[in-house]
Amino acid sequence: MGARQEGPWLDDAAGRLIRPYTVSGGRTKPTATLDLLSMVMATGGAPQAHLGPEHSLALGLCGAPTSVAEIAAHLKLPAVVTKVLISDLVDCGALTARAPRFHTNPTDRSLLEAVLDGLRQRL
Repeated sequence: MGARQEGPWLDDAAGRLIRPYTVSGGRTKPTATLDLLSMVMATGGAPQAHLGPEHSLALGLCGAPTSVAEIAAHLKLPAVVTKVLISDLVDCGALTARAPRFHTNPTDRSLLEAVLDGLRQRL
């Protein structure tokens, strides 16, 4: 068995040892309205529900406002699975979420360039 990679349930040789949808209990619909640019932040309150390892990792990434897309990238999970995890954390009071704010143009070129630059830095 290979050395453990960053994050839960990963192995160098095998990759992800469990299917991403197992992480969300097979759920594909978050209860909170979230999109990739939604900003989430930890409330500082203790979650009132049992958390899996991915929930704990997601919560740990939210000390400052963080986008859903960024959390998904860090967790190496599909966006829909990440939205379900974040929704669980919002529902139990551990996170707050707010929709992205667009001032005039939701496809502002500078915003898209900033997102592209951030993605390139991750590669």
